[in-house]
Amino acid sequence: MKKPQIKRKIPATMATQHPDNVSAPFWKENKDPFISTIEEVEEAFRSYRDYMCEEYMWDWEGKHVDEAVVDKLFTTYYTFFKKRQLGKDMFLTFRLPNIWLEKGYRIARAYMAILTSVDFSNALKVASPPVFEVILPMTDKAEKLIYLQKTFAQIAKFKDKAFGEKVKVFDYLRVIPLIEGINELVSSKKILLDYVRLHKKEYKSPPEYLRPFIARSDPALNAGLVSATIAAKIALSEFYKFSEESKVPVFPIIGVGALPFRGGLSPYTLKNFLDEYSGIRTVTIQSAFRYDYPAEESRKAVRYLNKMLKAGSPKLYSLTDIKNGKRLISIFSNYYCKTIEEIAGTINSLSEHIPRRRERMLHIGLFGYSRGIGKKRLPRAITFTAALYSLGIPPELIGVGRGIREMIKKKLDRELKIFYKNLIPDMIMAGSYLNKENLYFLSKTEKAWSGIAEDIKLIEEFIGRELGPTDTRHFIHRNITSNIYFLWKEKKDPKEQIIEAARLRQSLG
Repeated sequence: MKKPQIKRKIPATMATQHPDNVSAPFWKENKDPFISTIEEVEEAFRSYRDYMCEEYMWDWEGKHVDEAVVDKLFTTYYTFFKKRQLGKDMFLTFRLPNIWLEKGYRIARAYMAILTSVDFSNALKVASPPVFEVILPMTDKAEKLIYLQKTFAQIAKFKDKAFGEKVKVFDYLRVIPLIEGINELVSSKKILLDYVRLHKKEYKSPPEYLRPFIARSDPALNAGLVSATIAAKIALSEFYKFSEESKVPVFPIIGVGALPFRGGLSPYTLKNFLDEYSGIRTVTIQSAFRYDYPAEESRKAVRYLNKMLKAGSPKLYSLTDIKNGKRLISIFSNYYCKTIEEIAGTINSLSEHIPRRRERMLHIGLFGYSRGIGKKRLPRAITFTAALYSLGIPPELIGVGRGIREMIKKKLDRELKIFYKNLIPDMIMAGSYLNKENLYFLSKTEKAWSGIAEDIKLIEEFIGRELGPTDTRHFIHRNITSNIYFLWKEKKDPKEQIIEAARLRQSLG
């Protein structure tokens, strides 16, 4: 497939504020792992300079935010940004609140922050605009992308009229659709085609390019590891099919954490990841990636990704493949969802002890918001993953064994292999943190845990080896999760042990 050419640099690595780190950033003198809103400006700078990340996500969704980020970056680190300019050499990208799910007053602040940053960059005679692209989380309709662009233009023109600016008005905002639902991912081609049609109607031409964004954490939370992986692979294929049909270049992004459940990108899994998601052009470099591994290893990994992500070619799936992929999603998500609904109480109870790493607003998502399967409340994906790992029950394993058994009966073995190349390595990696004794105890309290025990037995038969600790670090982790279980049962706070276990697996969740 011919590599598309556009006028701007497409960043390969996007540092984010995901609170999945257990350790403190190396640059914090007090060694506190909690990163305050005030500290995030320095974090952005460090991500650019020390880690060589080419993009930083400034997250307005569900969290407090420093609205003067561009001003502070320019004034505090002017010499650096004079040489490596925002909006040209490196990028600052806002993730906006979804105004259809979150109160809309904060989006006006984000718009004004973008517009005033243009004024400041012009005054400093550096690249302008420094921020010209935003992310819309939970995108499900193309109309919402256009709505953001139109409302931004209205605010920009009002500002120009009110304050009499003498430079050309910046009123066109590029929007990145972040697609988070399983159903939306597998039908993402339609969303993108609809957007091009509406864009032509509004602006008399198609967009120059698109950076569609695949979520991996929330789909896993809502439908399980296997379903999330398959949906992501279908979406990636659909993006490139869309590009061929529309002639609009695509540069896909994927949001991934260090543990397999949330995407499995760490400094030690680069080659497997690039093989699994070939065709991705931008990856998120989340907090655990930057702070829970040796700093030089993380930097080396970012440099490698900056180079190698440009070389990947996508795998395009046939209509038959996609049909079978959807069948697999249905099989695996069914077992996963039923189990999670039954053990939600335990997850929520233990999640109260998971340490916080960012200044998030109160936010509790509805389980299965993209699937409509009830209204079980669960923590966000990182806390959810941390809670289960802290019990020694990696969420990667839930529903997978029973799904494999049904998959074999329906003769879909080949299809699973073409959609999920690294299933067995991921099962082995996650399975090394399994605590079978804890699972036995839990099975005596709720039937659903017995279903997970069945999953593990069936996975072991499928991969031809036993799951469980394989080295000293894993055995220590297992012992700590036993302590966590008994402290939790006795209604004592296991937070210190949760942190200790997380350090061993090099990610909170």
